[in-house]
Amino acid sequence: MAAALQTNTRLNPINVVPGRSLTNPSRAPCRVRCAAASPGKKRFNIALLPGDGIGPEVISVAKNVLQQAGSLEGLEFNFQEMPVGGAALDLVGVPLPEESFAAAKQSDAILLGAIGGYKWDNNEKHLRPEMALFYLRRDLKVFANLRPATVLPQLVDASTLKREVAEGVDMMIVRELTGGIYFGEPRGIKTNENGEEVGFNTEFYAAHEIDRIARVAFETARKRRGKLCSVDKANVLDASILWRRRVTALASEYPDVELTHMYVDNAAMQLIRDPKQFDTIVTNNIFGDILSDEASMITGSIGMLPSASLGVSGPGLFEPIHGSAPDIAGQDKANPLATILSAAMLLKYGLGEEKAAKRIEDAVLDTLNKGFRTGDIYSPGNKLVGCKEMGEEVLKSVDSKVTATV
Repeated sequence: MAAALQTNTRLNPINVVPGRSLTNPSRAPCRVRCAAASPGKKRFNIALLPGDGIGPEVISVAKNVLQQAGSLEGLEFNFQEMPVGGAALDLVGVPLPEESFAAAKQSDAILLGAIGGYKWDNNEKHLRPEMALFYLRRDLKVFANLRPATVLPQLVDASTLKREVAEGVDMMIVRELTGGIYFGEPRGIKTNENGEEVGFNTEFYAAHEIDRIARVAFETARKRRGKLCSVDKANVLDASILWRRRVTALASEYPDVELTHMYVDNAAMQLIRDPKQFDTIVTNNIFGDILSDEASMITGSIGMLPSASLGVSGPGLFEPIHGSAPDIAGQDKANPLATILSAAMLLKYGLGEEKAAKRIEDAVLDTLNKGFRTGDIYSPGNKLVGCKEMGEEVLKSVDSKVTATV
């Protein structure tokens, strides 16, 4: 994967306010320091950004699993936990404090929980918790978002689709993460000549932004089943016309990958009608945001899906794709498996430690094989557990180093 992440970029700016120090606004951001590793072990700095809602709960569980799997594979982690989102707003008045970003940037990898909540819904735009995500993605230059969606045999009946439709689904959505309408300029709200308020955003992509995400997608498809579907809206949008042209031009470099194109409205329909037709999907920022959430429900629960956001260099950002779920926060009801699997992606894609990653993946499957379920994936005949107990069961399976089957 690293070989595919090439070419630097200049991101389209969004309006931001200066960060504020957690201790002194005039003080320079802190620097992360770690002790020497024990003999024979590798040491990594991991930034933990729990965030809001259920974020602290799922991060606490995932941290324990990550630490245990790493220890069993000869790895040591120096964790630094920092506030972001609403938690940071309450603490210092900005969604991404200087020290939090410094700790993230200087780490080897970042594990994020969730951001946002009803409490801050009426904040001005630049003081919304979710802006921390935009700042992190933009300033870390993590342009490639990998979102796997796999229907596990243990959870096929949790899908809202018929068994024959959902069974065997295994896809990877490659979403461009730092361009498009979320970052394009001009943007804003103004009053027109008739005195009416109008809101506007710009869908903007430069050729190099399309090329680099397409290369990641082609390389990803090459390592999977060799099928890549590029999703756009080239029948309406000029940005999509360029997107399709650039992706098509690159296809000649990957003769072993079968490239197809699909309009986003049709892709949304096909994901429900026949999801097994997809192997790897590549698409822009907003389409990827929507389609990956749709794909999550095919698997049975958004609480099962991890993600990895990668750039040319520097740390990757790893997070579950679910939100902060403030309605169940603090009640031990959250499903930690998406965050645990994000920790596995951190090991695999962020640190190159595939054995430790496989240990976590197998442990999750083993735990599901034993019938443990949180409320979002529960079905009769299984054992209903909370967030903490689910984490404890995964830890037991990590220790046993099972070779789980799917």
